[in-house]
Amino acid sequence: MEHYRKIIVLFIVLFFPKLIFSQSYPDTAVNSLMRSGIKEIANQNYTEASNDFLKLNKKYPGIPLGKIYIAATEIAKAYDLGEESNSDFINNNLNKAEEQSKKLLETDETNVWYNYFVALCNGFKAYFDAINKNWFAAFSEGLSAKSDFEKCLKIDSNFYDAYIAIGAYDYWKSRKTEFLNWLPFMSDKEQVGINLINIAIKHSSYNNYSAISSLIWIYVDQRDYIKAKKTAEEGLKLFPDNRAFKWGLARAYENIDKTIAIKYYQEVLQSYLKVPNQNHYNEIILKHIIAQIYQRIGDKSKALLLCNDILSIKNLSEKVKENLSDRLKRVEAMKEELTR
Repeated sequence: MEHYRKIIVLFIVLFFPKLIFSQSYPDTAVNSLMRSGIKEIANQNYTEASNDFLKLNKKYPGIPLGKIYIAATEIAKAYDLGEESNSDFINNNLNKAEEQSKKLLETDETNVWYNYFVALCNGFKAYFDAINKNWFAAFSEGLSAKSDFEKCLKIDSNFYDAYIAIGAYDYWKSRKTEFLNWLPFMSDKEQVGINLINIAIKHSSYNNYSAISSLIWIYVDQRDYIKAKKTAEEGLKLFPDNRAFKWGLARAYENIDKTIAIKYYQEVLQSYLKVPNQNHYNEIILKHIIAQIYQRIGDKSKALLLCNDILSIKNLSEKVKENLSDRLKRVEAMKEELTR
């Protein structure tokens, strides 16, 4: 399911902040451009975000942040819209940023920001590998990123950005390997991970958005839908139109009030329908989710209408057909069931 693919990689999505940062880059001009660009990503204004980070890279070529977030913006856009990403562009920027970060680190291994740059490069590489289903590479890069974030904490125990990645990694690693917890070298770190993420949120870490996003899906995974709902609502206070938070809120409401869940899913759907030249990827996913909820509450006519809507969509790209092939089959099967 697309929901849980998002869960697996959320711990590496490190480009959404709170509006006010307690942890920020020492140069105020750099921080201002970062703050502006990251806010644009959170508001799904990808062109404006790219412009901010291109300006950052041009004005401050001696640091890799511009290159890192130019790549991050492209990844975020492609993932959000279900588009095929420009792999060469993304890898080129991340590779250059990583090389630059390592050279900076060679000049001062105790500089927390230089370590952070390396961690971000590895983190975004892992995220990009994961959404492209290169699981071995994603695991390897993710492990390196966790190690790099731990180095940041050794230098500065109050570097709260690192808590997010480490906390979410610990939770999901423990969650996905819980069947091995009886072994002497394995440990259950689910609650430890949650605690670390809550610490990051409490201290308004630089990437507070990522902490909130991770926590929403952790609570969904734990079937604590009330906490998931409250966490999503807190995120929406910061960014009322953000699709990721609203999607998480809708998911939480599926197990609280299905009618309200449909309302929020419809709002996310309308947001995607307003995207120029949208490829119908998320439209299909959301209409199918809504149809399934209607079926569960006994409204077969509305469920069938949505199935017909999905199956009537023409001119899907080969990439979208490939990525949604299983879902489209399930929509066809659902239609057959509803028409019996």
